[in-house]
Amino acid sequence: MKQNATTGAFSKIRSTFIGDRRFYAAVFTLLLPIIIQNAISNFVNLLDNIMIGQVGTPQMSGVAIANQLIFVFILAVFGSLSGAGIFSAQFYGAGDHEGVRYTMRFKLLTAVAVLAAGIVVFLAFGDQLISLYLTGEGDDAERAAILAYSRSYLRIMLWGLAPFALSQVYAGTLRETGETVLPMKASLAGVFTNLCLNYVLIYGKLGFPALGVDGAAIATVVARFVELAVIVVYVHRHTGRFLYVEGLYSSARIPRGLAISIIKKGTPLLANELLWSMGMTTLTQIFSTRGLNVIAGLNIASTVMNLFNVVVFAMGTAVAVMVGQALGAGDIPGAKRTTWRLIFLNICICVVFGSALAISALYIPYIYNTTDDVRMLATRFMIASAVFMVFNAVTHCAYFAIRSGGKTFLTFLFDSVYTWVIFVPYTYILTHYTSLDISVLYPVCYLADIIKCIIGIWILKSGHWARNMVSDTALKE
Repeated sequence: MKQNATTGAFSKIRSTFIGDRRFYAAVFTLLLPIIIQNAISNFVNLLDNIMIGQVGTPQMSGVAIANQLIFVFILAVFGSLSGAGIFSAQFYGAGDHEGVRYTMRFKLLTAVAVLAAGIVVFLAFGDQLISLYLTGEGDDAERAAILAYSRSYLRIMLWGLAPFALSQVYAGTLRETGETVLPMKASLAGVFTNLCLNYVLIYGKLGFPALGVDGAAIATVVARFVELAVIVVYVHRHTGRFLYVEGLYSSARIPRGLAISIIKKGTPLLANELLWSMGMTTLTQIFSTRGLNVIAGLNIASTVMNLFNVVVFAMGTAVAVMVGQALGAGDIPGAKRTTWRLIFLNICICVVFGSALAISALYIPYIYNTTDDVRMLATRFMIASAVFMVFNAVTHCAYFAIRSGGKTFLTFLFDSVYTWVIFVPYTYILTHYTSLDISVLYPVCYLADIIKCIIGIWILKSGHWARNMVSDTALKE
């Protein structure tokens, strides 16, 4: 009797967390293009980072600070499109191409608004924002050099914000409808362009002048135009395959009920992405008060960590697409089951990738042309991140699952409110009111991720997050 109960419990656990071959075939068909895209993109970013690092530590730190600010814009674009993206996935799951077309129009208008706001902020307050990261201990001449390099890089990067925002409208919609290969191809074209131009423009090859930081920015801007062109040209030449783009620009009409619903669901997501990204940049700023070397160490560590986190980030997209489409089709139990299986798969993969990151941390920082202190800090930051990778895997999937069910205010509380109410104050207090060395302080601060992980599991177990939002005909009035 006891053996039967044990067998039954094991069978239940297995059915909850482990899928069949068909499930994993669907997951990896969706994931592999995203993983390949992100892996190559982040590997090229690592090479770019190394190239800038070979020029000098001030140049590397200047680019890192500018990219922290651009990161906020990127997350603002992502957040502003996320509300419509929830409806795109569910409309497509319900076989409603017209609904997807309406959500794509909404995304285009939103992207233009966020783009305008971002350019104004960077032009008006760029220097002040950069200076926030230059308050730590260090040489005044080095501080001035970092500010100059960061300002120059940011001004050139402004030209690439428009193609980036528009490409996210198209690429996001394609992924939400299950098409991940085309965004991958467009991204690969962009990163290949970026890599080649970086080599030519940073170091002055093939007769071009050595532009250093400016060359890296120009290469990135050109690459973003290339990525946008590949996606837009292909999609509009194959409207029979992508039915929702037929008549996309023939009208600006978006049903009032749908627009109101997207705004209601999307506003918390936009606020969340803005506040969360600002929270992450604030954490970097807080850590930077421990010295200019910390900025360089965090830059190396974060660039390498992004490469090893490609599966974690890709799994979030899988949750958004697979769970969103299941909810749109009315399969609530299937959506819940898919969420737990994807979380378990993500944990298993992160154990492997986390171990690889910890080992790589002992070697990769020594590729950079920088000081031993910076290399040591980068190594310790990377090892700490490897330890917390499993917890990030759970919270990342939980975030996208809750969002897919339309519980955007709950998503807001889970993500950005937690960051600003718990994580940021906790880090600020430890940084300013303790004498802990930064290499110890960093992992101690990130213990807060464990609490967030527990909260995410509790929300998912409640099951209240899973619901169909596109069955209401009032949305199309």
